[in-house]
Amino acid sequence: MISIIAAIARNRAIGADNSLLWHLPGDMKRFRELTAGHTVIMGRRTFESLPNGALPNRTNVVITRKTGISFDKCEVFNDLEAAIERHKHEDEVFIIGGASIYSQALELADKLYITLVRHDFENADVYFPEIDDSKWIMTASEEFQSDEKNLYPYTFRIFIKKK
Repeated sequence: MISIIAAIARNRAIGADNSLLWHLPGDMKRFRELTAGHTVIMGRRTFESLPNGALPNRTNVVITRKTGISFDKCEVFNDLEAAIERHKHEDEVFIIGGASIYSQALELADKLYITLVRHDFENADVYFPEIDDSKWIMTASEEFQSDEKNLYPYTFRIFIKKK
């Protein structure tokens, strides 16, 4: 199963200046729990934005057009399809960003784990692609209010591709 996991704002914003726009510990905890023990596939810029390099307890895969490049504790591929082909026999593989990789993966994905940050971010320079309601059905939704640790209200949503 190919799954996309992303936190997106109401206006589909996902980042600015190669950084996240928010800090939501509740979302980060869910991300760790869902992806631990699995393969995570990301673009080079997303990998470079990780503060501590490769994510622990996961197989890290980086997609880059640059040739001859390597990253510590990562597999490197020049295209998304090759990375997916290499890991197609796993139970679940997660696509974790960025925008270009999400756009390429949306047609290939079976499942979406979306955290909707219920706020609009006008300073964004990167956006998640439009989710076509005719192709996806929401199967779960759980709302959380802002609190002392999570400055924005958010909703966990799960979508399954329609057959």
